[in-house]
Amino acid sequence: MKQMSTRSQVIWWGAAMAALLLTLWLLGQAILPFIIGAGVAYLLDPLADRLERAGLSRTASVVLITLVAVMAFVGFVLFLAPMIVRQATQLVNAAPGMIEQFQDFMIQRFPGLLPEGGTIRAGLNNLAAAIGERGGEIIGSVLGSVAGMVSVIALLVIVPVVAFYLLLDWDRLVAHVDELLPRQHAPTIRRLAREIDQTLSGFLRGQGTVILILGVFYSLGLMLVGLPYGMAIGIGAAMLSFIPYVGVLIGGATAIGVALFHFWGEPVWIGAVIAIFVIGQVVEGNYLQPKIVGNHVGLHPVWLLLALSVFGSLFGFVGMMVAVPLAAALGVLVRFMTEQYVESPLYTGRQREAEQPLPVLVELVPDGTRDALRRRDGDETGPQADHGKMR
Repeated sequence: MKQMSTRSQVIWWGAAMAALLLTLWLLGQAILPFIIGAGVAYLLDPLADRLERAGLSRTASVVLITLVAVMAFVGFVLFLAPMIVRQATQLVNAAPGMIEQFQDFMIQRFPGLLPEGGTIRAGLNNLAAAIGERGGEIIGSVLGSVAGMVSVIALLVIVPVVAFYLLLDWDRLVAHVDELLPRQHAPTIRRLAREIDQTLSGFLRGQGTVILILGVFYSLGLMLVGLPYGMAIGIGAAMLSFIPYVGVLIGGATAIGVALFHFWGEPVWIGAVIAIFVIGQVVEGNYLQPKIVGNHVGLHPVWLLLALSVFGSLFGFVGMMVAVPLAAALGVLVRFMTEQYVESPLYTGRQREAEQPLPVLVELVPDGTRDALRRRDGDETGPQADHGKMR
C-alpha cells in the first residue's frame, strides 16, 4: 500500500481542525453543556481512579463523586452565590461616592495636588461617573449573558448527566481514541498528548486548588475584621490570582480603599486588612504556587490572557471555556515545532545526512569447508544436489 505523503496528512488534519472550529462557532450554546461536562469529567477522572485503587468499583466511585459534586454546587448556588452577587452590586454602587469623598478629602488636605480643572481631578470625576453609569450595567449584562447561555436546565440536568457518563467510560474512551491514532505518528501524538495533559491538569487542578484556598482565606479574614463587601472582594482577589500579583494588587487596593472609608480613625483594623493580603501573598508565593501548581506547568499568564481574549472574541462564552485547554495544546505544539526547527536544515544550514544502510556481515572460511559440512550432515553431493538446493 502506498504511504500517504506528509503534505496530504497536513491537509487532512488541517481540514479536520477547521471543521472543529467551525462547529464550535456554529453550535455555540448548544454544545456548551457538553463541553462543561467533558471538562468536569476530565478534572474528576484522577479522583475516580484513586477511589478505584482504594477498592471501590468504577460505578460506585463515579456515583459518589457525582453526588458530592452536585451537593456542593447546589449549596454554592443557594447560599454563597446570592451573597457574592449582592455584595458585588453594593460595592459597585458605593464606589462613586467613595471616590467623591476621597476627592473632597484630598482637596481639603492637599489642595495643590488636585487643582480645579487638573488632569487628576478630571480623571477621578470621569472614573466615578463611569462606575456609576456602567458598573451596574456591566454586572447585569454579565450575569444575564451567563444565565442565558448556561441555563438552569443545562447546569442541573445536562452537565451532570454528561459528566457522569463520560467519567464512567473515560478510560475506555481514551483507549478507543488511542486505537484510532494514525499508526505512523502514534508515538509522537501520545508524547504530545501526555505533555498537554500534564500542562493542562497541572494548571487547572493546581490553580483551582490555590484559588479555592485563597478565596476561603481572604473572604473569612475580611469578614472577621468586619470589612463591608468582604466576601465579594476576597472571592474576586482569589479568582484573579491566576495572573501573578494582579489578584493581590486589585483585591488589596479595593479592600484597603474600603477599609480607609469604613475604619477611618481605627488604624488597627486598617492594618489588619493590609496584613491579610500580605500573608496571603507570602503563603501563595512561597508555598501554594510551588507546592501545588509547581514550575513545570508551562502555561504563561500572558499566553493564557491572549487565548482568553482571542477565543472569547471569536466564539463568545464557549470560546472562553475552551481557551485554557487550547492554550495548553498550542503551547505544547509550539514547543514541539521549535524543537523540530532547531534540528532542521532551516536552522542549522546543513542538510541532514542520509541514513546509511546496515552493514552486511560476511564470514570468510577456508576452502572446502562447505563440502566438509555437507558430508558431515549426510547431504548429497554433486551438481544435481546443488541445483536442487538452489531452487
